[in-house]
Amino acid sequence: MRFLRRPQALTSNDIGCVASIGNFDGLHLGHRKIINQLKEKSTTLKLPLTIISFEPLPSEYFMPEPPARIYPQRDKVRLLQSMGVDNFLCLKFDAAFSQQSPEDFVNKVLIEKLGVKYFVVGDDFRFGHQRKGNFQLLKKIGDEKGMQVVDTPTCDHDNKRISSTRIRTLLEAGNIKSANALLGARYQLSGRVRHGDKRGRTIGFPTLNLKVLDHLAPARGVYAVRVSGLSDKPLTGVANLGARPTVNGTENRLETHLFDFDGDVYGKYICVELAEFLRAEQKFDDFGALKLQISGDAEHARKILAD
Repeated sequence: MRFLRRPQALTSNDIGCVASIGNFDGLHLGHRKIINQLKEKSTTLKLPLTIISFEPLPSEYFMPEPPARIYPQRDKVRLLQSMGVDNFLCLKFDAAFSQQSPEDFVNKVLIEKLGVKYFVVGDDFRFGHQRKGNFQLLKKIGDEKGMQVVDTPTCDHDNKRISSTRIRTLLEAGNIKSANALLGARYQLSGRVRHGDKRGRTIGFPTLNLKVLDHLAPARGVYAVRVSGLSDKPLTGVANLGARPTVNGTENRLETHLFDFDGDVYGKYICVELAEFLRAEQKFDDFGALKLQISGDAEHARKILAD
């Protein structure tokens, strides 16, 4: 998959694709339905499949306290690639972009740069300066310029609409299993293992450290986890997602202790599945109390993962 930051990166050889646009935060069952629809059309028309999104997300640009992200950018890219997307065009959302008229965006980006032949979007999609662009405008310009524009029906689960907001609420409550049902996949965070403070090894619990977004949806606390990327089969462990208040930490990290594992992991790329939420993050008076709690958390996690 090609990861493109701006339309200027496209050449005349890139003109012609099937596409969709949106935040695609979470890449849930509704998003997967759109991508599968595009994959079918991509095969029929023999054209690449392009997903268009933004960085930062529009809500992060306009709102002083935007919703937490379901996935960091690197995991969005990883998931899109695994779904068979050919091109991910991630447009910089800034003052200039926000002032662009919807007509200019459709004509200059979708038609001239991308040459979109088949475009899937929700019928409630709004875009362009002051959100004046809508499905009807896309359909009108598409009919004039040879771009077929179709909407996608709502995707439901348990008679309720699947949405990023709904999934975000479940993750914030630590309800991983229900969130997974709407995501259509197990929730995972990925990254390269980096050096940490190495405090965990002093109390018998060395950890694999990943830096994660501060503004991320899953509840801060301790999880039973499975880790892929270090062995032929997923390894099990216990992890803390948060800022580590016992050591007055400020940086949000995912620190994972693997069971029955000893190996050189620094620099390796891993995926950590948050299998089940065990408890909220808390501050302990000393390392003795922290070690005792981690021992209990590890035993709890072993039982859950064994089942």
